[in-house]
Amino acid sequence: MRRRSRAVEALVAVLLLALSAACGSRLPESDFEHDDRTSAPRDTAPLRVGIIASATSPVGGTAFTGPRDGAKAWFDRLNARGGIDGRRVEVRLCDDGGSGVGNNECVHRLVEEDEVVALVATTAFDYAGASRVSRARVPDIGGQPLGSAYDTYPHLYGIYGSRAPRDGTTGWDGKLYGGTEVYRYFKREHGARTAAVVSYNQSASAAYARLVERGLRAEGYKVVTEQVDFALPNFRAVAADLKEQGADLVFDAIDSHGNARLCQAMDEAGADVTAKVTNVQNWTSTVADAYKDAPRCRNALWATGSSRNFDDTGHPAVREFREATKDLKTHSQWQLEGWAAARWFTDAAESCAGTGITRACVDAYMNRGEGYTAGGLLLPVEFERRPEPPRTSRTCLSVARWQDGEGWVTQGDMNRTCFDVPQLAYEP
Repeated sequence: MRRRSRAVEALVAVLLLALSAACGSRLPESDFEHDDRTSAPRDTAPLRVGIIASATSPVGGTAFTGPRDGAKAWFDRLNARGGIDGRRVEVRLCDDGGSGVGNNECVHRLVEEDEVVALVATTAFDYAGASRVSRARVPDIGGQPLGSAYDTYPHLYGIYGSRAPRDGTTGWDGKLYGGTEVYRYFKREHGARTAAVVSYNQSASAAYARLVERGLRAEGYKVVTEQVDFALPNFRAVAADLKEQGADLVFDAIDSHGNARLCQAMDEAGADVTAKVTNVQNWTSTVADAYKDAPRCRNALWATGSSRNFDDTGHPAVREFREATKDLKTHSQWQLEGWAAARWFTDAAESCAGTGITRACVDAYMNRGEGYTAGGLLLPVEFERRPEPPRTSRTCLSVARWQDGEGWVTQGDMNRTCFDVPQLAYEP
């Protein structure tokens, strides 16, 4: 679990108010008997928040909209219940088109023109405007860390937390660190020993695959590497080799469409595995349709992450999310995390209601030194500013498996599925 750093400005302000109230007045009581003064009227103006999503990004129209949709659903329900301290939350949306230019334009409009009190659930393919958000001291709450911005700048609070100094330099001297908890889980819980990593012959895909390979080897796996041509991928050849090598697990650094084609090839080749492991972005309700031609592989799909399974409706916080989003055609883990980000902002704003809901007050709440869980939807999220990178970490994991007829089935308690694992350096 990542940790948060401490900030005491808001607590000091509250303490000063409490002390001034405790001192009382030295004037005679008679001076107050006919007091016709009235207190200042409560601010009822709408609270503006901004949501940036790469809705029309180069990788597809719905690839980055889940967090936006989840956050909007939260704010819609919140406003129906009266808003925050009687103030309606006005959501300003901006589609940056998945480009750095577009992202800077969104930041300018939302931060400088609309003067939003915070950004929420940012999901940007290229977060080029991150430094401008930080310079303006606008809290960016619960964003998806698609790049390194949330481990680089102050006032940016990614949905999974950060230990990095966040002083304008990425991570520690340009390096970030990740754990091996996913690989440890399958080794300990399912006895996996051989793992395959499938990637494209494209730089970003290959770089991520190398990171996965390092983690697997650190956990003692035999690693099988499979690379396919990005333009003309031969997934049949990959599937045949997976069967021959006896792979227990399959990890990938390829897109959703490629995953579906890989699964189909694995079914046709008879390459049965313990788990075809995917990530939080592909943790969606569309599995039955996307993998319709691969029933065996489909039922071997596992997803891992840091938030509670959106199909775990036995949990009250998940049940509330599902009820509020019942009109959406599909559901996803990113929607749930966007909902959690909006709830995070709401809790921060409500803590400021007595003194004024400002960017600075919301930011002070985000810097508290305690883990935030959004009512149990997230593993405790914290922010620290460690001067040195961690060598090891105790990290917990949310795990689910797809099963036809049941959807994503939770595998164990995410708050107890925890491991002490090494942290490996990588360059983003």
